[in-house]
Amino acid sequence: MTCSLGNIHLFSDFSPLIAHFFPGALLKVETFSRFSPSPLSIKQLLDFGSSNGCERTSFAFLRQELPVRFANILKEIDLLPDKLLSTPSVKLVKSWYIQSLMELVEFHQKSPDDQKVLHDFIETLIRVRNRHHDVVPTMAQGVIEYKDTFKVDPVTNQNIQYFLDRFYMSRISTRMLMNQHTLLFDNNAGSGHPRHIGSIDPCCDVVEVVNDAFESSKMLCDQYYLTSPELKLTEVNGKFPGEPINIVYVPSHLFHMLFELFKNSMRATVEFQEKSPSLSPVEVTVVLGHEDLAIKISDRGGGVPVRKIEQLFSYMYSTAPRPRMDDARQTPLAGFGYGLPISRLYAKYFQGDLNLYSIPGYGTDAIIYLKALSTDSIEKLPVFNKSACKHYQATSEADDWCVPSKDPKNLSRQSAAL
Repeated sequence: MTCSLGNIHLFSDFSPLIAHFFPGALLKVETFSRFSPSPLSIKQLLDFGSSNGCERTSFAFLRQELPVRFANILKEIDLLPDKLLSTPSVKLVKSWYIQSLMELVEFHQKSPDDQKVLHDFIETLIRVRNRHHDVVPTMAQGVIEYKDTFKVDPVTNQNIQYFLDRFYMSRISTRMLMNQHTLLFDNNAGSGHPRHIGSIDPCCDVVEVVNDAFESSKMLCDQYYLTSPELKLTEVNGKFPGEPINIVYVPSHLFHMLFELFKNSMRATVEFQEKSPSLSPVEVTVVLGHEDLAIKISDRGGGVPVRKIEQLFSYMYSTAPRPRMDDARQTPLAGFGYGLPISRLYAKYFQGDLNLYSIPGYGTDAIIYLKALSTDSIEKLPVFNKSACKHYQATSEADDWCVPSKDPKNLSRQSAAL
């Protein structure tokens, strides 16, 4: 089997090819992984696009920061089980990261005062971003290849979960930085929304995004099930009573989270209430406090057993039919089962969270928490260090709580023995 890397073909063992086409790659990974990523707040990201910000400042930051983030996660990729690392899909993903790291390092000694350098940097960012477009499904395919071939024990499952959370969070962060720079400084890029600074909306209308995500989900639900629940929305501004709820945020991130949750709620509602004359609405409550914004999505979709709640955030578990990478006819409301775990990462990226609370037999509440202040919305980034390494070295230990048995002990026989 071969995989294309530009005009390079990667065979089952491509380490010699990497060394040949990217001499010094391993040294660069070692060098940049010694640095910790530098998390930015939404306020700082906005400053790059303000009247006081400039392209040279952003360039000087990104030419160091992006290689650091790529190198940190490359070090963690190497800590994965050998059998997972040897899958064609994971090898391909790793090659993308190495190639992108080497292309970005080329700018390390170049002058930020040279306009051609700045232009070439934007072109490189676009090329890197395009190369990494299919990172999520490709890595997911690698995990599927691994699961289908080898038995996955609980410890390995936990390690892969730990890695994928960090890997996908790193990807969210690098795409955020690249998008921000190209949107701000690429003259060939579309103007986008006139109010936005890059991908950030300094006055994000939360209810508007809720409505957009609901309508998009409703359209899919109508196409697939020929029916869909309605929306019941409540807005509470505890900070400025009576005023619309606006925060400084990335609308595309919020839309992604809401769209995924609405899809799940609608699917559950329609299937659980298929014999009902009418469907219960999906109820949404948006509340702005002094420090936090909360969005609660409540459905009457029957809920899920409590023991399955955490499984819904697992990359190794999915209730949806397994997709094929080359299948254009995928179920519109399902996929790899990565919707919820990735959505939670989007929430956590700027120090928020996403939680599920279920009442089995009734319904589920999903709550998104976001920081209300742009100065508190700081990137949550993985860093490669000794603590991270220890997570991959963990072994299964005996539980210090009794494990319930489906066959209770015969107490009469036990007392007789005494």
